[in-house]
Amino acid sequence: MSLGKKMIFLALVALTISQTAKAGDPDILTDFILPPNYNQVDGNFFTFTGLRSLVYDPIPPSFKVIKANMEQLPALNGQSVSYAALVYPSNSVNPVHTHPRSAELLFVLQGSLEVGFVDTKNKLYCQTLQTGDIFVFPKGLVHFQYNADSKNPAMALSAFGSANPGTVSLPNTLFNSTINDSVLALSFKTDVATIKKIKAGLKG
Repeated sequence: MSLGKKMIFLALVALTISQTAKAGDPDILTDFILPPNYNQVDGNFFTFTGLRSLVYDPIPPSFKVIKANMEQLPALNGQSVSYAALVYPSNSVNPVHTHPRSAELLFVLQGSLEVGFVDTKNKLYCQTLQTGDIFVFPKGLVHFQYNADSKNPAMALSAFGSANPGTVSLPNTLFNSTINDSVLALSFKTDVATIKKIKAGLKG
């Protein structure tokens, strides 16, 4: 390999590495980041108490998620981590969704869950999880969790490699947005009347 080709190759490698390094949350140059106009900081700034409801509140009537990300806990800004607690009453589902900025590591705290994700080749990977099991949903891929138990609730805790992983709920994104009904009907090879029925069902 000539010197010129070696230099081009090394430049491409360096570019690839730099782009990979930028793929996650940006690195920070301080111990932590304070919000604007935030002058004093103590232990309260680093504390989130929102998950106490898992211990003290009754099981909700429908699926519930309690997020602990940068919006709820500003101290997470720049730390590249966050949590979500998920509560699944009997026969409930966390609808198909994606997290565009992070993989998800789900830990089943109670009950059992049917989980799965679809890769970019349209292959479904699914599993039945029991209490104590962990499952990883790769970054950006469509996935779901379902409590098929008709009697018992389930609970799980999800960890993310981003302070703000984002959630794109497919039902809401597609049918509770302002995308034209005709576009949706053509996309799903159906008619506008069916699209309107789906939209009405999601609002009910």
